[in-house]
Amino acid sequence: MNYLQDTAEMALESMRAQGFEHAQVSAASTEQDELNIAHNEPSLLRSTQTQKIALLGLIDGRKASTELSDFSPQAVRQRVASLFADALGAPQDPANAVSAAQQARIVQGPQQADPSVLADKVAELLAFRAAQTPLMMVDEGSATHTLAHCQTLTTGGSDLRSSLGWYALSAFGTAREGSHSSSFNYAGGNAHDLRTQAAENYFGIGEMMRDTTRQIHTRGIDGNFVGEVVLTPNAVTDLLGWLQDQLSDTQLISGSSLYRERVGSRIASPLLHLRSRFDAPGVAALSADAFVTPALDVLTAGMLMTLTPSLYASRKTGLAHVPVANSGWEIAGGTTARADMVAAVRRGALVGRWSMGNPAPNGDFSGVIKNSFLIEDGEMGGALSEVMVSGNMARMLLDVVAVSRERIDTGEQALPWLRIGNLNFS
Repeated sequence: MNYLQDTAEMALESMRAQGFEHAQVSAASTEQDELNIAHNEPSLLRSTQTQKIALLGLIDGRKASTELSDFSPQAVRQRVASLFADALGAPQDPANAVSAAQQARIVQGPQQADPSVLADKVAELLAFRAAQTPLMMVDEGSATHTLAHCQTLTTGGSDLRSSLGWYALSAFGTAREGSHSSSFNYAGGNAHDLRTQAAENYFGIGEMMRDTTRQIHTRGIDGNFVGEVVLTPNAVTDLLGWLQDQLSDTQLISGSSLYRERVGSRIASPLLHLRSRFDAPGVAALSADAFVTPALDVLTAGMLMTLTPSLYASRKTGLAHVPVANSGWEIAGGTTARADMVAAVRRGALVGRWSMGNPAPNGDFSGVIKNSFLIEDGEMGGALSEVMVSGNMARMLLDVVAVSRERIDTGEQALPWLRIGNLNFS
């Protein structure tokens, strides 16, 4: 870590000497040990190391940024000089700024890899596939350990240092039988320890593989209808992402956010509680614009507690600055068992994945559901193909009628299953 601090200090001083009024410098290095899977076989064991410096400079409200992998003083000085020229030609914006007086020292997760863990998890995953889901082809997968160091400095006196270690496990592929095959499917996530349970029990990987083998043979639906969905955690990610976009920079600055004036109001079902977990595996409690990120409640019993504008968006809009990390969120588990959620659906689908473009500004969407199953009279039916579901994202948040006790924890996110009504099937 000392060489990262020395590099960041050298780069920041170079930017000051060049004439930048304000600057932010991040020097980072990443070491990764990985064992890959290709077509149901271990394929490649390797270790990689990468490093980069990210530079952001301001002069007279004009901003420019760049990255380079060469840590030598000469390379940094040359890049700083070209960055200064870029900044002089950039548009002026008084909202541009860098953080000040932020301090953090974060050491989190395993700081050294155990190669035997990687080998054991790949062996367990492939043994599970052979014994339990032989029709599943793991086209790609991996077990990895990552160690990421970062040192960030600003001319405002911010000094942020992190050293994050974590393991990851993933599987991606399709199931095949004769001339028939499923859609692709994926599961994976991060953890500080992969030794507490069998590989297939992490991140819903085993369940994904079992479901994929049931998706080889598919069917459509008979006619159009209004029904319910039970969203898997993977599908909940899309709904969560839409909400987070509504609360953050782009939508707030453009004025298209549905929720800019709704803080303190109920915007979702009282069953929904959304909060941060900025200490999750692979996540540092630091924002991209170099602020420490305290714990945050976004939804409490469906009430919107906060927006999440960055420093720039705050200065642009006049809203209070709320720093957030690049990931690390959870929706609290509910009181309903997954099986009971399905049993309560008269007609609808268990949705594993959405395939669609961005929703309209008002939240309207239409998309094909993938890796999904029909539900009729509380019973799970066959896998679905070419079924479209349309609705409105904002309305879906209000129409959540059940939240599962069970969740899938992928490290960066811990999400339950959600039962939601009033969706249009075609």
